[in-house]
Amino acid sequence: MKRWGTLNLAVATLALVLSACGSAPPLRYYTLVPPAGGAATVTPTASSFQFELLPVTVPAQVDQPQMVVREGGQGVAVLQGQRWIAPLGDEVRGALAADLARDFRAQDVTGLPNQGKATVRIKLDVRRFDSVPGSYAYIDAAWSVRALKGGDPLACTSRFSETVGAGYDALVQGHQQAISRLAGQIGAVAGAMAAGQSASCPAG
Repeated sequence: MKRWGTLNLAVATLALVLSACGSAPPLRYYTLVPPAGGAATVTPTASSFQFELLPVTVPAQVDQPQMVVREGGQGVAVLQGQRWIAPLGDEVRGALAADLARDFRAQDVTGLPNQGKATVRIKLDVRRFDSVPGSYAYIDAAWSVRALKGGDPLACTSRFSETVGAGYDALVQGHQQAISRLAGQIGAVAGAMAAGQSASCPAG
């Protein structure tokens, strides 16, 4: 009897495990990098340029494989079913590089030998990356641009808040739009510097 009781317990335990696995929600992966071939969202005012984009830093609170969203004034939730396809810093960097290439005909030459063309170095530090489903996507960033041929870097800050609809797709799209607007500001400064022109931080 003891043997049969142990066997029944093992079968019941296995059934619970299989049931839990079967009811687990599927994972969804998201990217901030826009699809290739999209139309430019700004009209560049300077010539195309080359850039080196340093690794992007993001706040430790959101530097997780899972999407982290705000709940109320103090709470946050780590969403086990919604995840970034790559580390969040890499996602922001990839999105920014893609937006610069699309909107300014710029070329990312990070890690490549310098070919004598005008090149600028871009540094981006995302200080806040807030996600509120059905409400807004917010980015607060400090960034700098420096011409590699010499000159002082220009350090600026930017803040963007995008209203978003319901659902996580809309939330990710809001962050994509915020990064696209950020790329517009950085690209305008980078293009001017690469062309040897004076540049200033964007107003506001």
